[in-house]
Amino acid sequence: QVQLVESGGGLVQPGGSLRLSCAASGSIFSINSMGWYRQAPGKQRELVATITTSGGNTVYADSVQGRFTISRDNAKNTVYLQMNSLKPEDTAVYYCRAVYAYGRGALPSWGQGTQVTVSS
Repeated sequence: QVQLVESGGGLVQPGGSLRLSCAASGSIFSINSMGWYRQAPGKQRELVATITTSGGNTVYADSVQGRFTISRDNAKNTVYLQMNSLKPEDTAVYYCRAVYAYGRGALPSWGQGTQVTVSS
């Protein structure tokens, strides 16, 4: 299994920046990809960005393209989400997710979430 711990959330003014971190532990060698999702009050959880652990291929939601950057440090087993030009609509609980190989398939593992609030 894989355990994830997020950090870096907080309150920021519109136009500001934050960096989220997600540290993985456990069966880290089996992780295929990691990513960030977010859930705002009354809304479904949505994809923000993902990155593969091998090739570093990335995918971004249209709403964050050009403002957010996902990156990884395999030596530290950590994935980061650099968030710039933050908007009030970015306010949400941000969750880290890892997809890891298990048997003949794959399973997801989720972190506990970290609150990001964008407000003046």
